Amino acid sequence: MAVHLRLARTGRHKRPMYRLVAADSRKARDGRFIEILGIFDPLKEAGTPELKQERVLTWLHQGAQPTVTVRTLLRRSGVWKQFEAEKAARKGTVAK
Repeated sequence: MAVHLRLARTGRHKRPMYRLVAADSRKARDGRFIEILGIFDPLKEAGTPELKQERVLTWLHQGAQPTVTVRTLLRRSGVWKQFEAEKAARKGTVAK
């Protein structure tokens, strides 16, 4: 089973909210998911997601692939940099 980290839309008409979820890549966008990892409200001024960082890192280390949009949100929140640093530390190299 290929797991992807992606956004699932919630909210009402013209008031989107998104959940960051770990889901099987074969499921529908708003269909079944494995776990909710955070929420993202694009209408807030800050525009940063509220994440469960430990769980996101766990899924990334297990090989879950984030979508382009999710990767951007992870970079914005600093989780992606932390993931790359931990990944480099496991290999014994220095992260950029």
